[in-house]
Amino acid sequence: QVDLVESGGGSVQYGGSLRLSCTASGYTYDTYAMGWFRQAPGKEREGVAVIDSTGRTDYADYVKGRFAISKDDAIRTLYLQMGSLKPEDPDMYYCALAPFASVGTIWNLEKGGGVPYWGQGTQVTVSS
Repeated sequence: QVDLVESGGGSVQYGGSLRLSCTASGYTYDTYAMGWFRQAPGKEREGVAVIDSTGRTDYADYVKGRFAISKDDAIRTLYLQMGSLKPEDPDMYYCALAPFASVGTIWNLEKGGGVPYWGQGTQVTVSS
């Protein structure tokens, strides 16, 4: 069973930084894509950043230049370094894993409900 556990959320001041982590276990896929998605109350979930097993990355336009996604395969951990946080960034952030996907396909998979593995989420709050 695949298990994804996020951590690192919290409250930060406007313009500040946070690093989210997602520890994965139970998967044996050599080809996969992982990503960070976020959802605010009453809004649809939206993509933030994705990375695949080759190390390629892709970002949503609204976080480009501010956020960085990375992974450490040795400890099966996905990271999201967030900087220059804005009032519109606070959300519940979720880690996701899509077997056999790539950065080119996971965005559409998520929109179609085709990403099978999700973490429980970690909350990010930005204060002025």
